[in-house]
Amino acid sequence: MARLKNFNCDEIICLYQALSGQPFDKEPYFQHTSFDQYKYIRAGVPFLNKWRLDECITRDPIREQALFDKLVTNEHYAVTHLTASHSVAGFDHSIIPADWQIIPISSEGYIFDWLKIIEGAESIIMTDSVMSNLVDQLNIGTDRYYIPLNHIQLTPVFGNDWTWLDNPTINPRVKIFQSN
Repeated sequence: MARLKNFNCDEIICLYQALSGQPFDKEPYFQHTSFDQYKYIRAGVPFLNKWRLDECITRDPIREQALFDKLVTNEHYAVTHLTASHSVAGFDHSIIPADWQIIPISSEGYIFDWLKIIEGAESIIMTDSVMSNLVDQLNIGTDRYYIPLNHIQLTPVFGNDWTWLDNPTINPRVKIFQSN
């Protein structure tokens, strides 16, 4: 907070959804929105602005190309991002052709350094993460697969088409309906 105050911010809005000692349940919309909708409502920004990210970022084509040249070795490849802050998603890898390269997004570089690789992927497989939101907000790809890790309130709202995959490793407590 002190750092933000040093930048002379007029207003600082806490956008945490869960933080010890914070009475988020007192917000009338908290229990009825997803985590991303909550943040936009809290900030007083129209939710549709979520898909205007391309107007707000500055890309570095040199960094993107360097990462691309380092990692991409096959013209046919799929990009995966299966690690969220608290869990790792699983899926049936047979949906990816055997002769394709699989490129897992790692912590190498900055988030935006991955854009050229993601844009060139023939298939994108992701879970609850900043990367799936980035792909959706920038409308990257057409063969997108999403693997949920959380209950509906912690699942992002997407504006594009995704094929939702069953997650064999999902915590059963996040499912509302259970199969017998």
